[in-house]
Parts: sequence; structure tokens; C-alpha cells
Amino acid sequence: MRSKFAYGLLLALTLILGRASAADALLWFDAGRPKSDASQALGLLLSAANEGLDPHDYNAAALQQRLTQALQGPALPDAVQLLLDAALTAALQHYLSDLQAGRVDPRQIHANFSVPRHERVDVAYLRQELALHHLPELVRQSAPPLPMYLGLQRALARYRELAKHPAWQGALSPLPGRKLIAGQAYAGLPLLAQRLEALGDLPVGTAVPAVLEGPVLIALQAFQERHGLTPDGVLGQDTLQQLNVTPAARVRQIELTMERLRWTPFLQVPRMIVVNVPEFVLRAYEVHDGQVDVKLTMKVIVGRALNTRTPLMDEDMRFIEFSPYWNVPPSIARKELVPHLRRDASYFEHEGFEFVTGSGQVVGTLAPEHLDAVLHGGWRIRQRPGPKNALGDIKFVFPNNDNIYLHHTPAPKLFERTRRDFSHGCIRVEEPVALAQFVLKDEPTWTEERIRQAMEKGESNTLRLAQPLPVLIAYTTVIVKKDRVFFYPDLYGHDKLLDQALRQHSAGLSSVQAPNVVAR
Repeated sequence: MRSKFAYGLLLALTLILGRASAADALLWFDAGRPKSDASQALGLLLSAANEGLDPHDYNAAALQQRLTQALQGPALPDAVQLLLDAALTAALQHYLSDLQAGRVDPRQIHANFSVPRHERVDVAYLRQELALHHLPELVRQSAPPLPMYLGLQRALARYRELAKHPAWQGALSPLPGRKLIAGQAYAGLPLLAQRLEALGDLPVGTAVPAVLEGPVLIALQAFQERHGLTPDGVLGQDTLQQLNVTPAARVRQIELTMERLRWTPFLQVPRMIVVNVPEFVLRAYEVHDGQVDVKLTMKVIVGRALNTRTPLMDEDMRFIEFSPYWNVPPSIARKELVPHLRRDASYFEHEGFEFVTGSGQVVGTLAPEHLDAVLHGGWRIRQRPGPKNALGDIKFVFPNNDNIYLHHTPAPKLFERTRRDFSHGCIRVEEPVALAQFVLKDEPTWTEERIRQAMEKGESNTLRLAQPLPVLIAYTTVIVKKDRVFFYPDLYGHDKLLDQALRQHSAGLSSVQAPNVVAR
């Protein structure tokens, strides 16, 4: 950025004015020539795209030109060496900072994460690492320490290569009808097979059938599974749309995911629950000696993309409520429940609702004036524990400003859907008993039998956790599982927002290139 570039120039001018000797100040030059470390540092900047970053952000091309001139021309005078040395130092500091902490504030794209502050690598430390020839190691240490990050690096390189593949020189043919099912003929089958083969879903050299069947059908199902679609082998408009997404677009999706990994607070604690919203999946994991051990994976239901999105956050789970009451949020009461009760009074008793007055008194009868009191904010509505309760029989509480929590549901059939954004924002979990066992791992008296008894008792009971457990609600549209790359739709449009923020970030960087310090 301008400030970092200006800092480099100020440092150089300070040194030129005699506040330190040129010999002591230089990192990258010796006797008027760039050292091998300078070439190595430049190589890292030029290859920033391998990390999903943009070499242009670090003036890599301009620095390459200046260093090449410095290598081929006469030895540089001290003042010129200092200027170019400072410019390369500032660029490398900028690169390492971006690699470690990302380029944008997560709050710009609606991620309320507790991101630790990362200090920029200072010159003294950089000098120390260079003396030990640790520059490549410094770069590795700055990248996110996540197994999936390495998988994304490999996927990034692969999809860049796929951009040159002939399978994407044209779009797939229009479907003969609304959809193509097994056994039907399709003019686009040769290109479909070529594309599935290039993506790794179809074995290389597979013969193309006359109709959709056999290995091509199986490969299509594998493709659907990897792209957040129902793996039914039916080639409909949604599947066709995903098949026509270019490798270049996938490259950008991977780059955005790598950026997210830099500031999403994974692996900061030994035990954590992570919900990945676009994937509709919860994972509970432990970390041992730097290795991630996923203990639990289950489906979840998240907030509707249209109007009740689940917010991104990291908070500590502190309570479990067995047989919970559902305190209907005021917005749901005003917009949905009160109008419903005015139309159908029997719904009140049938679903087990009751009123709670401002003083805490429970009122179990329905009356128009009671509904008016709810609309005016004096009373609230809650649902008693039981089989009809919207929270099911257990609620996992991590206090937050949005009143979001994990809970079970009396409508488990929705977990069978591929796309699962049906809630008002809270997260419904498929296997609540297994999740409770993970949460209560260090509470030996809370056996599976006791957990089930508390859930089925029908009497609300709140358990305070002896040790808070971090919960992370994250947003990742690319996942690597055993070298298979899975892409998920940008459910809430957060990838689009991140892409815009990164483009604005790059546009806002200094347009001033490295100074023409070797010109005579």
C-alpha cells in the first residue's frame, strides 16, 4: 500500500542521511549488486499467485525489471541500493502480511470473527531469517497452518491447467428436453464425457456411450456430489449450469476460499465445533500435535438465503438446555405467529404455546388482548417442551448478539434435502445426542443414557458446561476431501462480496511502481 511503500522510501532516506551505515542497512545488496536472497525474495513475489494472491499487489514485475537491470548494469551507488533495497523489503513485508492475515477485514463481508492481530514481520527479524537462509520457511510459516490449505494450493494449480483444456472451448449442447435421464440420447454426450474425464470424475479413456448410462452416468453422479447437487444422475438445468462453469471461475472460487482461511479462526483451540454454512455440515474436531481429528460430522439446516441468513461468528458454547422452552423471537411472533393465531385459534393449544407477561407470569389462554400485548412488546410467547417444540428436545447455547444457537428439530425429514436453508437463522442439527456426547466428553456422569433421559423428560433443565467449547460458524464454498475438490453454491453471496472487496483492495494499492533507481 502507499503507506508501506512510503515507509520504505522514508527508511532509505533516513539511512542515506547518515543515521545508519549503508552496509548495515542493506538486506538484499552487496557491493552494488543484488544478492541471491534478493532473487529468492523476488521469486516468491512473482509466484504469489500460487498462494491465491496477486503479484501485482507487490509491484513484482517492476521490481523484477529493476533487479535485472541492477544485475546486468554497473554496480549501484549506495543511495540507489538503499532505495531499491527498501522497496523490496516493503514488498516482501506486505506479501508476508497478506499471506498470514489476509487482505481484507472479515467484517467487510459479514464475518464477525475474533481474528487475532498479526504484526508485520519487522526488518530485524527478516534480517535474522535471511542470515539463517530461512526465507522459504518463513513463507511456509506465514501461510495458514491447515491441511486443507495445501489441498487448495494443489487444486488451484490443477484448475489453472484445466483452463487450457479443450473440453472448455465451448458450452455443452442444450438439453433435448427439460432434463436428461438415464437411457436417453444426447448430442452433448461426447463433450460431457470429455469434461467429466478432465475433472477426474470419469476414468481416462472411457468409451462414450450412445445414451446416458454406465460409467458416464456414474461420473455425472460423482460430479453432482462434488458440486452441492442431488446425485441422482439426472442432467437438469442446475447440473448443466455447474458443468458450464469455467475453470477460470473455479480458480477464483478457490482463491477466495484461500483468502477466507487466512482469517477464519480454525485450529486455535484443541476442541471446536465448526458449521460450514454453504456445505450444510457440522464437524466436531480435536487437535493433537497439530493433527486434526474429526470426531463427528453431521448434516445441518441453516437460515434461509432469502431473508433469515445465519450470521458468521465464533463464540463459546456455555450451556445445554434439555427439553427446552422455545421463546419465540419478537420478529417471528409479529410477522408469523400472531397472524397465524388470529386465523386459527386452535393452533395455540395444539402446538403447546403460552404467554409470559412482563412480570414473568405464565398465561395459558388465548385472547385477542393477549396477542395485542405481544405486538406491543409487553408480553412474549413461548412453546412448552414436548414433541411439538420447534427446538426439538435439546438446545446448545453459545451466547451471542444475534440469539443464534444449535438445536434439534421435530421435522428431521428436511435433513434428506440436498439444499438445507430452511430456518430463521438458528442451526438445526441432525444428530443431537452424538453432539451432546462430544460436548460433554469430559463429564463422565453424562452418559448417552442420561442425555437421552434428560431430552425425553419434558421438563426444561439447563446444564452449565464446566469448560466452554468454541463454536465457529464459517463460510467456505470449496472443500478438499481426500484430494477430491468439492464446490458449493455461494448461498448468501458472501463470495461475491469478498471478490468485490479484494478487487477494491487491489485498486486502492499504490499505483506508484518501484522507482527507476538504476536509471542514470
